[in-house]
Amino acid sequence: MKKKMVMLLTSVMVLGLTATGCADSEPAAETAAVEETAQEETTTQPQTQEEISDEEAAANAAALIDAIYVQTRTEETDAQCAAAKAAWDALTDTQKQMVEGENADPDYFGRDTGDASLDNPRNQDEIGDNELLVVSFGTSYNDSRAVDIKGIEDALQEAYPDWSVRRAFTSQIIINHIQARDEEFIDNMEQALERAVANGVKNLVVQPTHLMHGAEYDELMQSVEEYADQFESVAVAEPLLGEVGSDAAVINPDKEAVAVAITQKACESAGYASADEAKEAGTAFVFMGHGTSHSAKVSYSQMQTQMEMLGYENVFIGTVEGEPEDTSCEAVIEKVAEAGYTKVVLRPLMVVAGDHANNDMAGDDEDSWLSMFTASDRFDGIDVQVSGLGGIEAIQEIYVEHTADAIASKGLAATQETVSDGSALEDGVYEADFNTDSSMFHANEACGGKGTLTVKDGEMTIHVSLVSKNILNLYCGLAEDAQKEGAQLLEPTVDTVTYSDGTSEEVYGFDIPVPALDTEFDVALIGSKGTWYDHKVSVSNLAAEE
Repeated sequence: MKKKMVMLLTSVMVLGLTATGCADSEPAAETAAVEETAQEETTTQPQTQEEISDEEAAANAAALIDAIYVQTRTEETDAQCAAAKAAWDALTDTQKQMVEGENADPDYFGRDTGDASLDNPRNQDEIGDNELLVVSFGTSYNDSRAVDIKGIEDALQEAYPDWSVRRAFTSQIIINHIQARDEEFIDNMEQALERAVANGVKNLVVQPTHLMHGAEYDELMQSVEEYADQFESVAVAEPLLGEVGSDAAVINPDKEAVAVAITQKACESAGYASADEAKEAGTAFVFMGHGTSHSAKVSYSQMQTQMEMLGYENVFIGTVEGEPEDTSCEAVIEKVAEAGYTKVVLRPLMVVAGDHANNDMAGDDEDSWLSMFTASDRFDGIDVQVSGLGGIEAIQEIYVEHTADAIASKGLAATQETVSDGSALEDGVYEADFNTDSSMFHANEACGGKGTLTVKDGEMTIHVSLVSKNILNLYCGLAEDAQKEGAQLLEPTVDTVTYSDGTSEEVYGFDIPVPALDTEFDVALIGSKGTWYDHKVSVSNLAAEE
């Protein structure tokens, strides 16, 4: 009611000013009466922003936020986003804490999610003939967007330099949030496809970052089909987990690769060399996905099957929505406890570490997974790893491979960066980066992550000084082959490294054959515990030694 009165007062004042400025239009007595009425109302009703009550100012901002918390973009969206931010910025700190609406709260603009300038909306024009459109659901968490979504996009752009990588989000709610808060403009599917048409793109490849063939993927396909006849060729690549399959027992190479990648990363982040080592310490890993009522929900059950087939008995798959039913938080708690594990590590089975990871998994509310595992009082320790899948290099490589398949399906040239097998290099000694997927198996810090690459007659070998004497042998290939009779194991050398503080230490080093540059290859290792572990390594960024 106060707001309506203020608007009424404004109208009365405008009439009064009009009458005063046009002496021939109104009698002086009537003008005086209008002015007197306005004068009386101003003594009881607010006229300026400063005089509006805290409740009214907060409610106004909340209403503007709710207006852009919608899945449909309109001609008014840009103006509405700007208005919501302006209203928020005009609030006092006290008023900001009072913002409450259907979807509005103080965190909409107030939560610190990182530096948005580190992201790249990839909405540039001048696309060229070939466009690779990377489609994500999206996240308003700036840090995760830059690491997870941009990480995938950057990996694809590096792999396919002759293709223009562009971005689209399917969630308009998230697009509006980012635009209003950070003034970063991200295309939705329609905008991205219209941009491609306007730029004269001939060949369009769409790479979804979605986990599976679920509802979001279905909607993406519908959007692409509406524009398919406006390009010479269109191909849609597989989502991360590939084809769904008919039941929980059906798995595929994509699911195996994902299972290995995320388990290794979780183990390393928790300080374990492997899932077996974590198991011996009584630690279980729980990967929390979103869950869905879509038929693709069987993918979560298939991932559990895959973990079991890989021997990861201490890895469990759960979902926020509890679909499938046996992936609910309560069900997973029961499974982990019955299996006898006393420590739990929670990590999202999601491409981004956004709202679900930060709140549904690691939040303080009593219904978060962290709170529910804690409240069960059945475990000695519970840790969380708030990291999305998109930031894992091995996961990025799966998307790169899926894109390659989509490009090849249309008979187009992928034109990935050339990988050298050494035949094009002159014989000599080079400094090179030695990259691994392990926090424990890598070049010593005194070497700055580098090794010494020797090239002779087209054959390449890199010498790497490690961090200790804990790794006893290496094998070029898989762990299972390293244990076969006749396997040729690499023997260590004893290297002396000197650190920045002047101290020295003896560590083991290895001469590792390199089949190709800038591409991953398998190296297995065995430590003092007598167990073989698989790892991925690569060699890159050569520089001739002086």
